[in-house]
Amino acid sequence: MNSFRVPLCFAAAVLLAGPVAVRGADEITLADVAAGRAEIVDLAYPLDEKANFWPGDDYEPFTLKTIATLEKNGVLSKAMSFPEHIGTHVDAPNHFEPDRPDVSEIPAEQLFAPGVVIDVTMRAEVDADYGLSVADVKAWEAKHGRIPDHAVVLLRTGWGRFWSNPVRFRNADARGTLHFPSYVEESARFLVEQRKAKGLGVDNLSIDRGISKDFAVHHVVNGARRYGIENVAHLEKLPPRGFHVWVAPIKVRKGTGGPARVFAILPKKE
Repeated sequence: MNSFRVPLCFAAAVLLAGPVAVRGADEITLADVAAGRAEIVDLAYPLDEKANFWPGDDYEPFTLKTIATLEKNGVLSKAMSFPEHIGTHVDAPNHFEPDRPDVSEIPAEQLFAPGVVIDVTMRAEVDADYGLSVADVKAWEAKHGRIPDHAVVLLRTGWGRFWSNPVRFRNADARGTLHFPSYVEESARFLVEQRKAKGLGVDNLSIDRGISKDFAVHHVVNGARRYGIENVAHLEKLPPRGFHVWVAPIKVRKGTGGPARVFAILPKKE
């Protein structure tokens, strides 16, 4: 095992895309991950009947039904029912654009990437409709360095603290319009086109703001054959950069997305 130290950077072909460039830390290898020498942060919420989902007319909550028991059948087995876009989930490129890959067709190498977190919680606290601007992105880069090409960009709005309160999480007004912050078309286009982001993630219901009517961010992201990750959990546990993201969506042929386990891998704290 000691002679087989495959760096996480090998995953462009096998697992993680790009070198694990962590300032002040050694390169993380797959052996480090397997041996517990790296920290892994689970960025997904568990699926249950309380999981938040997009409030569409025909969307229904998660259900779990027992179809076999140990006492009767000698095995415990259950059946699940849920909309694709529930809990922590991926929006596949075909979600908003025709002739784009479905969730089962997203290339595996696209699901492993360097990660960054852009934090707008203070602005979102003042303005629930706040949209990440290109100026915000450039200000982040001035402080933390250029966003690496082919990264997964995660937007922390602070909305995760409302996860267990669906009414507050959706934040709908009397007319039914949702109010929560996210990306806007200009910042999404900058990140996808200028920084070649593999995916954009956010800690609330959508990579478009709640007030969006045209879902321009989805069109930018999906049009470029990239994916979104919505309802990402625990972004407060991550640094602005210096980690990698591993996205593992359910693999459904012709699916427009689906629940996903999402992991951040970073140097273990001493």
